[in-house]
Amino acid sequence: MESWSIFSVRMPLKQRYFLLLCFAIGVIIVYRSLRKSHAEVRRMSHVEGLKANSSQFTLERKPFRILGGSIHYFRVPRAYWEDRLLKMKACGLNTLTTYVPWNLHEPERGVFNFEDQLDLEAYLRLASSLGLWVILRPGPYICAEWDLGGIPSWLLRDQNMKLRTTYSGFTNAVNSFFDQLIKRVGPHQYSEGGPIIAVQVENEYGSYAKDPEYMPFIKEALLSRGITELLMTSDNKKGLKLGGVKGALETLNFQKLNKKDILYLDEVQPHKPKMVMEYWSGWFDLWGNLHHVYTPEDMLPVVREILQLGMSINFYMFHGGTNFGFMNGAFTIGIPSPKPMVTSYDYDAPLSEAGDYTTKYHLLRNLFSHYHTEPLPELPSLHERKAYPPVVVQQHLSLWDSLHFTDKPFKSQKPVNMENLPANNYNGQSYGYTLYETTVTSGGILRSKNNVRDRALVFVDKHFVGVLDYKTLELAVPDGKGKRTLGLLVENCGRVNYGETLDEQRKGLVGDIELNKQLLREFIIHSLDMKPAFVNRLEASGHWIAMRHRPSFPAFLQAKLYLSRSPKDTFIKLPGWSKGVIFVNGKNLGRYWSIGPQQTLYLPAPWLHRGDNQIIVFEEHEADGVIQFSSSPDYGMSVDVQ
Repeated sequence: MESWSIFSVRMPLKQRYFLLLCFAIGVIIVYRSLRKSHAEVRRMSHVEGLKANSSQFTLERKPFRILGGSIHYFRVPRAYWEDRLLKMKACGLNTLTTYVPWNLHEPERGVFNFEDQLDLEAYLRLASSLGLWVILRPGPYICAEWDLGGIPSWLLRDQNMKLRTTYSGFTNAVNSFFDQLIKRVGPHQYSEGGPIIAVQVENEYGSYAKDPEYMPFIKEALLSRGITELLMTSDNKKGLKLGGVKGALETLNFQKLNKKDILYLDEVQPHKPKMVMEYWSGWFDLWGNLHHVYTPEDMLPVVREILQLGMSINFYMFHGGTNFGFMNGAFTIGIPSPKPMVTSYDYDAPLSEAGDYTTKYHLLRNLFSHYHTEPLPELPSLHERKAYPPVVVQQHLSLWDSLHFTDKPFKSQKPVNMENLPANNYNGQSYGYTLYETTVTSGGILRSKNNVRDRALVFVDKHFVGVLDYKTLELAVPDGKGKRTLGLLVENCGRVNYGETLDEQRKGLVGDIELNKQLLREFIIHSLDMKPAFVNRLEASGHWIAMRHRPSFPAFLQAKLYLSRSPKDTFIKLPGWSKGVIFVNGKNLGRYWSIGPQQTLYLPAPWLHRGDNQIIVFEEHEADGVIQFSSSPDYGMSVDVQ
């Protein structure tokens, strides 16, 4: 039988090449037709995304109610993203909302990071793969109880900076950031086959509202870069009348429902869907205060009424996560001086800091099951937790000896605030501690002139003499002979994240201090931002001293947690310690402080490994010498949210 394949030896060579070419072209055409994106299919079928053209949202031209929840990718270890989103979906929610923290994505001007823990596109793809829609809240200001509301501190190097206005120094920086951000998130819009069905324009601007041109600028910055989905704004009742912008749907933020606010929404945008963009499922905590709880008995009737009114809802937070590192914000409304937020962002949310189901979760799951025609997914299993045996501190290194591993110090005639130091490629120092040293020749009264931001440990020849902060503005310096070194170790405890004082959030020494009414001069300034490279240099150094020699504080203390099996989630607790920061395998778990309310720090299993795990604690005042572990958190004595 003769062969009629295109490789037949009987066929002329040119004809074979021609047929091969035709075959290849055919394969490409078929491949391209099979590769038509979701966006092309949607365009061809004229399917629409989220619309607000009537009293009810529509999605794909069908009635749609947003049952949303906030989970911030930057507050959850990447290895747990899927776990948290699956648990959200199993509760009956259909939409994920997330902020975008500008200060993490652009840590230095023009230097962008969208990798690993900050891989926003991976987070969006994950949400899509799990069948969740997304409302993106890109800022540039996000509040979020996050340092400076997510705005990068290097902007404060400009002494004339006016944040959240159309001041050119701010708008130029926003444009540069949005150039990078929108080209990454744009392809994940609904119209492009992605999960993003709406984008928020700024955040709670009505509570600030200093510049009437600002919101139109942000809106245009989004539209001009290709954002095509429904635009929204988000305001609490205080800012509702000033926070809107033409062409964006206004939404509300609250915890207790006020019918007057709903009526106002009806007046300003009649025949439009109503939504609670932030239904506050709990509240945040401040160092030195109590742990806030919002009981399920108080929450559920409000949620039920919101749904009965036909409104959409988004839980802020559905899962809070953790303010890892130095990223917590500070609160200043109604109090004389700023108070920093604690490290935990558990928020008393339906899904706990460690991903546990709460009573709120189960009640909401039962409620939302009535708003689905199909049964809800099975509950994902919980991650096992373990209280590891205590570990003993083996070595220590004083603050003064650690200075060898910092960058070269800076000399200055006058004090210089953190942000204006020539550190980090002249972007200033954003977080951590700054050590200011100068020479004194006498004792007397040291006055801060309220220029310490936020808390300074004061030393004379490395001996601790007291603390200067917002309450304590004067300190006695003991007499002594000859020249002595006066040191002020100043901690940025967290920049204010909400209100009208954002422009004033420079840290370190922000002005002169005086001894006996004489202004101090000739400073040597050390930047101690405690970034991973510094911690790694510290860990590898040969300068550590055995614990048989008493530590001199402040100090770094080192211990090892040995694991023979797969790691489990745990919580670190430090009874008998005072105040500081914990690093595990180079990861900054955040701050601890004996004044509470928080008494434990969450240590996720993915940040541990089999074998030796390195724990380094920076302690300011005193250490028990033992690091303990718990299988459950201790957030301190609680108080109901008022």
